[in-house]
Amino acid sequence: MPDAAAFPFPSDHPLTPAPALAEARKDGVPVRVRLPFGDPAWLVTRYEDAKDVLSNPRFGRDAGRAGIPEERTARIGPIDVSNRTIMNMDPPRHTQVRGLVGKVFTPRRVERLRPWTRGVADRLVQEMRDQGPPGDLVRDLALPLPIEVICELLGVPSSDRHSFHAWSDAFLSTTDSTDRVQENQARIDAYLTEMASLRRDDPDGGLVGALAREHHEGSRLTEEELLGLLRALLIAGHETTASLVPGFFYLLLKEDGFARLVADPGLVPGAVEELLRLVPLIRPGSFTRYALEDTEVGGVRVPAGDQVIVELSAANRDPDAFSDPDRLDFDRGRTPHLAFGHGIHHCVGASLARMELQVALEAMAEGLPGLHPAAPLDDLRWNEERFVRSAEAFPVAW
Repeated sequence: MPDAAAFPFPSDHPLTPAPALAEARKDGVPVRVRLPFGDPAWLVTRYEDAKDVLSNPRFGRDAGRAGIPEERTARIGPIDVSNRTIMNMDPPRHTQVRGLVGKVFTPRRVERLRPWTRGVADRLVQEMRDQGPPGDLVRDLALPLPIEVICELLGVPSSDRHSFHAWSDAFLSTTDSTDRVQENQARIDAYLTEMASLRRDDPDGGLVGALAREHHEGSRLTEEELLGLLRALLIAGHETTASLVPGFFYLLLKEDGFARLVADPGLVPGAVEELLRLVPLIRPGSFTRYALEDTEVGGVRVPAGDQVIVELSAANRDPDAFSDPDRLDFDRGRTPHLAFGHGIHHCVGASLARMELQVALEAMAEGLPGLHPAAPLDDLRWNEERFVRSAEAFPVAW
């Protein structure tokens, strides 16, 4: 068994994959790595190998099925924030639970929400104009837009939204103690339990009420599953977009891509897909897969019980899948990126995130066409102590 290298590998910039990832991908085979917590794992960096692992039923997300105790799971934080959520379920339970929420995030339902979302984005941009420069892209757009959208979908009262974001921000830390992370999870769960109880008997209780009734009446969800599902929807539903927006604008303003969108808003859908490919969201080492039986990945035998890390940022820059992979190209071909994963765990909210990101770019391009950085882009500070990368602030002017 080869020695395990410390992982994540060091990188020159939070939005640039570590050079060691490209070296590992060039070698063409998975390599052994050791994360801050848990046992060693195999690191997969090639596009085709990543797709194989993410869709191969020989790999699961439920560590228990592979006989791996929770404390031995390879992870970057003191606890696995996806634990006991839909993100670490395997079929048939995953299929059943995903079916309960998948209908809420269909492309058709999401498109019906687009005009309302655009109204929110236009209001936020107008507030930036009214306040005058400089503004903060994180404070003024990236955070409030997705929080309002997911809370509208799930029925979180406006008065509670600030507290909710603070809890989830602390919960997603990878450096806090286990006790502190669990304390913040308990706060979120207490809030969600109360909300589910209030919405359960309300005919207009929306998704939360419907899921609560599944637990209370249909027994199709355990209490733990209900809380895990609501927690995942609320946190992932706003963290994804809130963290990607600053990364998108970093690349757009650094490479003059924003001026192209101002001149031709029709480029926005393609730009979003290309930016999703290039801007890493989840910190390396998240969402481990577990080998349920002996199998082979990239020519390497992976025994049952071994753990595998799929590094999406490396796979999305694989030159065997994308020509000139480090270049921002709005007109790139149709090779699908893996930003939202692949296979049965492909992000259930991908349609919602795409719509929000498109709306954010359109609203900014039309409302603030002169947008430019108010401080050197290389001076931006990125929070790398959370499971999702995010800018602490993004000063802009216009």
